Amino acid sequence: MAPKPPHKQSVSMGRGARKRDDDSGTEVGEGTDEWTQSKATVRPPDQLDLTDAELKEEFTRILTANNPHAPQNIVRYSFKEGTYKPIGFVNQMAVHFSQVGNLIPKDSDEGRRQHYRDELAAGSLESVKAVLSDAEILEEDEEPKEVEMEAGSQTELPPAEVAETVIEEELMTPKQPKERKLTNQFNFSDRASQTLNHPVRDRECQMEPPPRTNFSATANQWEIYDAYVEELKKQEKTKEKEKTKTPVAKKTGKMAMRKLTSMESQSDDITKVSQAAKIVERMVNQNTYDDVAQDFKYYEDAADEYRDQEGTLLPLWKFQNDKAKRLAVTALCWNPKYNDLFAVGHGSYDFMKQSRGMLLLYSLKNPSFPEYIFSSESGIMCLDIHVDHPYLVAVGHYDGNVAIYNLKKPQAQPSFRSSPKSGKHTDPVWQCSKSYSSQFLDTYDAHNMAVDAVTWNPYHTKVFMSCSSDWTVKIWDHTIKTPMFIYDLNSAVGDVAWAPYSSTVFAAVTTDGKVHVFDLAINKYEAICNQPVVARKKTKITHVEFNPIYPIIIVGDDRGHITCLKLSPNLRKMPKEKKGQEVQKGPAVEIAKLDKLLNLVREVKIKT
Repeated sequence: MAPKPPHKQSVSMGRGARKRDDDSGTEVGEGTDEWTQSKATVRPPDQLDLTDAELKEEFTRILTANNPHAPQNIVRYSFKEGTYKPIGFVNQMAVHFSQVGNLIPKDSDEGRRQHYRDELAAGSLESVKAVLSDAEILEEDEEPKEVEMEAGSQTELPPAEVAETVIEEELMTPKQPKERKLTNQFNFSDRASQTLNHPVRDRECQMEPPPRTNFSATANQWEIYDAYVEELKKQEKTKEKEKTKTPVAKKTGKMAMRKLTSMESQSDDITKVSQAAKIVERMVNQNTYDDVAQDFKYYEDAADEYRDQEGTLLPLWKFQNDKAKRLAVTALCWNPKYNDLFAVGHGSYDFMKQSRGMLLLYSLKNPSFPEYIFSSESGIMCLDIHVDHPYLVAVGHYDGNVAIYNLKKPQAQPSFRSSPKSGKHTDPVWQCSKSYSSQFLDTYDAHNMAVDAVTWNPYHTKVFMSCSSDWTVKIWDHTIKTPMFIYDLNSAVGDVAWAPYSSTVFAAVTTDGKVHVFDLAINKYEAICNQPVVARKKTKITHVEFNPIYPIIIVGDDRGHITCLKLSPNLRKMPKEKKGQEVQKGPAVEIAKLDKLLNLVREVKIKT
C-alpha cells in the first residue's frame, strides 16, 4: 500500500508560541509577516468622488522662505512729514531652535590656556614613566653601587666627576615650566580701595517742616504775550526816568552830578551794611540766648502733673530800650502775619506829666534791640496793625491825633497824620472805631472806677469782658444788663486779654505786679495761676497780650519793659481724646463750651 500523503493539522498556538515555516523550516515569530500581506484601503464616508481628469489635474505651488506669520501692515509715525507711513522692510526670519554652544576659538585667551594645560599634562606623564623605568634599573644595580659607594667613601672623588654627576641629576629630574598668569582686565581694584574705611556716622536734626502751598497755573500764548508787553513797558519807564535825570545833571553841572552819585552810592552801601549787620546781630543774639530759645521751643513744666489744676509761667526774654526807659507801656499788639513780631506803644498815664511818645517793634529773634523805632511829640495811647497789610500801623496819641506808619518806608515820620484841619480829636484817642459813631446802643452800670480795658470774646459774639481800677474783672452777655461772672483780684486791674486757643481762658494783670490766668472750664471761681512777674514792688503792670500761635504772653509795665512768659501745660489744656472717638475742634465747639457755662448763670439771673 502506498503511504498516505501527510495531511495538515491545524494547531492552536498560544501567545508567544512559535510556528515553523513550511518552506524554510525556520521558526518565525508571530506577526512578522503582516507587512507582506496586502492591506485594504478604507474610504471615509465624506470623501469626494473625483473623475480621472480631476485626479490628474496638477496644481503648482511655489515655496518661498518668507515667514507667513510676519505682519505686512506695520506703520510708523514720521516726524519729518507729520504722517503715518508703512514700513517696506519686514523681518522674515523665524527661529525654530537655538542653543548656546561651548566652542572656544584657538586664538582666544581661554583656548591658549587650555592648550597650555594639555601640554603640561602630557609632559608630566612622560616624566613619570621615565622616572619609573629608571627606578627599576636602580633597584637591579643597587648592591654593586652600594659597594662602590662604600669603597669610594674612603677616597674622595675628583671635582670633574662631581660636576658630571650633578649635571646627570639635573638632566634626570624633569623641568616643569612655570604657568604664566594672565591678567583679568575686568577684575582690577586700586590699592587705595582695599583699605578699611570707617563707617559714616548718621547725623540727625529735628526741625519744623517748611510751609508748603500747592500752586497751579496755565501758560498759554496770551499770557506769555502779556508778560512780554509788561516787561517792555517797565523798560520804557526806566528809560524815561533816565532821560528826566539827565537835564537836571546838565543844569547843576559836573560837581552836582558827582555829589549825587556819591550820595546814592553811600546810601546803597549803608543799606547793604545795615542788612548784613541785622543778620549778624540776630545770629549773635540767638547764640547768646540759646538756652532761652530752647525753653521757648521745647521746655514743658513736668511738675504740672502734681499740681492738679494749677499752672505756672516761665520767664523767657525781656525787651527794653534806653530811649523808652521813663515811658510806660500803653499798648501791645502782635503782627497778624509775622508771629514773632509785635508792636509796643510808649506814653504816660500820669496826665499831669505828659511828654513824648515812642513806637517800637520787637522780634523774638533779636531781643536786644528793636527792629523799628519811631518817635512822636505826644504819648501813644493805643495802636493796631492792619490785617491785610501788616506793614501799616495805626496809632492814637494823647493829643487827639491819629497817625499811620508805613514800615516799608525808612523815614521816621508817619505816612499820614491828622490835624485840626482834617478833624482830629480833642481828647486822647483810647481806641479807633467808626461803628455806631453817631449814637450808642446801650449802657451798663459796670464799675465804680475807671474802666481800663474792654474786649470781646474771639469765639462768642455775645460775650465781652471788662476790667477796672476797682479791682474787679467782669464777664458780660450783652443781652443781659448784669454780669455773668465777677472776679475780685485785690488790686487795680490794668488790662485783660482772651486766649486765642480757647473761649474760656483769659489773663489779667494787676498793678501789684501779678499775672492772673483763668480757665472757666476748669475753675469758675478763682484763677488757676497767680504769679508775680515783676522784680520791683513799685513797678506796675499795664498791659498783657496772647500770641496768636505760640503758647506765650507778653506783659508790659510802667517802666518801659516788656517780659515774655511761657504758659505751662495746665494753663492750655485741651479736651482729652477718648478711645474710639475723635476730639472735635473748631469755633462751634468753643462756642458750645462757653454757652454751657453761661446757661447755668443765665437761668439764675432770669429767676432773680
